[in-house]
Amino acid sequence: MVRRVLLTGANGFIAQHILAAYLEDGHSVRGVVRSQAKADQLASIFSKYPASQLDFGVVPDITTPGAFDEVLKSSPPFDTVVHSASPFNFRKNSSNLEFLDPAVKGTTGILKSIKAHAPTVRRVVLTSSFAAIVNGGAGKTNPPKVYDESDWNPVTWEQALVSENMGLVYQASKKYAEKAAWDFVRDERPNFDLVALNPPLVLGPLYDPSAVARAADLPESVFGIYASLARPGLGPADPIVPGRVHLYVDVRDLARAHLLAAEVPAAGGRRFLLTAEQGNMTYQRAANILRERVPELAATVPRGEPDQAQPEEGSYDGSGALAREVLGLTFRAPEETIADMGRQLVAFRERAVAAGEK
Repeated sequence: MVRRVLLTGANGFIAQHILAAYLEDGHSVRGVVRSQAKADQLASIFSKYPASQLDFGVVPDITTPGAFDEVLKSSPPFDTVVHSASPFNFRKNSSNLEFLDPAVKGTTGILKSIKAHAPTVRRVVLTSSFAAIVNGGAGKTNPPKVYDESDWNPVTWEQALVSENMGLVYQASKKYAEKAAWDFVRDERPNFDLVALNPPLVLGPLYDPSAVARAADLPESVFGIYASLARPGLGPADPIVPGRVHLYVDVRDLARAHLLAAEVPAAGGRRFLLTAEQGNMTYQRAANILRERVPELAATVPRGEPDQAQPEEGSYDGSGALAREVLGLTFRAPEETIADMGRQLVAFRERAVAAGEK
């Protein structure tokens, strides 16, 4: 079945891979972005696809009531919507509401618009997050907590409004956006059903690294690896800082999950924790792989303690069993994920050196 798909946040790190997955599978996609400049950039990146298969819509502010009304009008009409637009950049001095409002209002806004203006839509796929699942303040347990789709982050809206911890605010934004989506489907009974995908740390290569000018503009999760393990000035004796999240998924596997979530009938009404099968990705483990698989980084990646590549005893884990069973999703080996990403980071390091950056 050839689908007509609306994809929000289409220029994002994850969304570009989602867009590629749908286009390569033969579907027709309208990518929604915030400006015509971003639409033009995407059109250039995906120039091999004809206008009959790929077009664009511009929504400058996804929190505006009715923001998606016009872009949802299409001939042929849409049958699938993938909502991936949400803020995620801890390096910007965002206020709490700049995280919370776009995530929650953008999600409820698009669902209202779909119901009102796109009655042919039968499935909405929401890019949620492991942040909506994990209890970041739980600490270590014995036996370790193994998260799955039944878990919800206990953070409250009131806590998120006043917290100075932007990580907690981000977690709340993802929790309440997803909660709002499930509440909408339950209360409004639209023509469509909902699938929520909950990835943890998303790693892997950019779809088109040439579209990112400098390392500072890398996606948040990739920038973390770059800054800790691959930036100029690092050496073997430098310490390896712990990452925020040690569960991970390859961005290409996540994109595949977005495609399968639209195609598999049994996925409707479910949420899926998407975590790779082969253990956790600590920064120490990533450092080990980079030294082994990316020769250009071998001499400069911090060595740390190579034999201690797993999280501390009692740290949480997660199960991707439901995604394997229902979606039929398979996960790449960690060496492929980190090596493919690392080879791109070499180029960003070289650009930074040439520009005199650290």
